[in-house]
Amino acid sequence: MSQNILLLILCATVVFAFLSVKRIPEGTVYTLRRFNGQARTLQSGTHWVWPLLERVVHRISLTGHVLPLDELFPLATGSARLSGKIFWQVIDAARADALIDRADELIRARALNATRAIDNPAEEVGDQRNSRLKSVLNESLRELGIVVTRVQVSLA
Repeated sequence: MSQNILLLILCATVVFAFLSVKRIPEGTVYTLRRFNGQARTLQSGTHWVWPLLERVVHRISLTGHVLPLDELFPLATGSARLSGKIFWQVIDAARADALIDRADELIRARALNATRAIDNPAEEVGDQRNSRLKSVLNESLRELGIVVTRVQVSLA
């Protein structure tokens, strides 16, 4: 009977040690939360975690993301379609963790608001619009740990 208990303890220890090792791929950051709400981020590499106390909340890719845009946009003379892509990436995972689940919605809303802020956006040249949108988005998103790398939108 004591050999069975010893074998059970040995197997439980091996399983616990196996679950304690997390391998995080290059270009990815994991956010872990404990039951008490405390959070920590893990960079790429191999790390020890507490399998019963900590859980992975977000797997944040630090490589580029693409946000497709296809929105009907009201103009003074009718309406037009704002379509294209916005390329963005996470530069600070700790700051971006709180909003990473809704980052696409946030970027889309801020791009539409920036386009609405222009009196007559249909008269704006495409390259001008793209560079203006990129700078406006970066001003508001950089403090959140996100940067827009390229904007390719058209208003037709």
